[in-house]
Amino acid sequence: QVQLVESGGGLVQAGGSLRLSCAASGRTISGYAMGWFRQAPGKEREFVTTITWSGSSTYYADSVKGRFTISRDNAKNTVYLQMNSLKPEDTAVYYCAAQRTSTPFPAKTSREYGYWGQGTQVTVSS
Repeated sequence: QVQLVESGGGLVQAGGSLRLSCAASGRTISGYAMGWFRQAPGKEREFVTTITWSGSSTYYADSVKGRFTISRDNAKNTVYLQMNSLKPEDTAVYYCAAQRTSTPFPAKTSREYGYWGQGTQVTVSS
């Protein structure tokens, strides 16, 4: 079992930055591709970004490309999401997840992920 805990969310003004962390415990995540999703009130959970187990490849939703950066430190069993140039439409609960090993990269749907964190709220004010 993998337990994931997100942190780093908060309230920020439009144009600002936040860095989210996702700390894993229970087992190493070095063998898993990892992803970030988000869910705004009244909306479906949507894919944000994903990174391979080694960190050598990443993939982003068009809505965040060029503004968000995913990275990982397998030695620390942690995945990060650097969010720059934040917009009010980025307001959501952000979740990290570990991809099921049976699915190919990039995995962009929730069902392709087997472990989830509890989420961290990001609010961007205009």
